[in-house]
Amino acid sequence: MFSLHPTLAADTIEIGELSLCKVLLINDQQYPWLILVPKRPDISEIFELNAEDQQQLWTETTAVAKALSVYSKADKMNIATLGNMVPQLHMHIIARHKSDAAWPAPVWGKVPAKPYSAEQAHAQKAAFSALLFTV
Repeated sequence: MFSLHPTLAADTIEIGELSLCKVLLINDQQYPWLILVPKRPDISEIFELNAEDQQQLWTETTAVAKALSVYSKADKMNIATLGNMVPQLHMHIIARHKSDAAWPAPVWGKVPAKPYSAEQAHAQKAAFSALLFTV
């Protein structure tokens, strides 16, 4: 049975679900940063997904990245699966701006996270839900 890794649950705000993936927002207002987590148990690598799920992951990643890029007016999109700290397979989709705190370096560990306030988190969830889940 699928369950979200505790670190992902603690560090994110759940936005909703796509066909394959849970969509999460990293709780750091410095970067528009979404995470896709395939709803499959005990998967840590893309190659562990069957071929259909691999294709669906890429389809969902592409759609979310395009929407996030337009929404945030990104200079560059960073898309990666690392899993060094959290073994559960998850895809990072980060909208980067030349003016962001870590540019041009990776976002990890550059500056402390600035969590969203409760009001900001609610607004972000509504905005991303409308962006990703309305037809």
